[in-house]
Amino acid sequence: MPEYAGQRGPIDRFIDGIEKTAAGFLAAVTALTFISVLLRYIFIWSIPDSYDLISLGLGILIFWGIASASYRNEHITVDLLYGVAPRWAQRAMTFFADIVTLGSLVVFTWMVALKVINTHADNVATFDLRQPVWIYYLVAWAGLAAAIVLMVIRTIRVDILRRPEPEHSETTAVE
Repeated sequence: MPEYAGQRGPIDRFIDGIEKTAAGFLAAVTALTFISVLLRYIFIWSIPDSYDLISLGLGILIFWGIASASYRNEHITVDLLYGVAPRWAQRAMTFFADIVTLGSLVVFTWMVALKVINTHADNVATFDLRQPVWIYYLVAWAGLAAAIVLMVIRTIRVDILRRPEPEHSETTAVE
């Protein structure tokens, strides 16, 4: 852990909260999928709207996962040039990549916000229980909004203050 990691401020707790929220959505979708399959094949009964809830839940967890992956720089990267570049060029590439990612997230978040508004106006609902779909879209949009906040934090910490990259989780780090 970095030397400043022992001093967990409100920003670090906010980041942890976003990551725990993403993990919670993953656990909920996994549990719903498992229970739905179990009920379907053993008891020949299905949870009403399980397909819609799982589909909408996958969208939510993907968007919340984008927040965590963007902040920790754990998304898919190609570092052929980056690995052989001098340190100053690596910093420039990191800054450029962070700014492009931030800009893309802003546009993506804006478009999803429009989708939330349109879905609410169209009164779209799930098939069985007629639950409004816009609420699920709004929760997914909140994940993208969190991604923007985390990318701003990352850009300030890594690119401007030159702190070390946020730690990668132990399960995904390959050395």
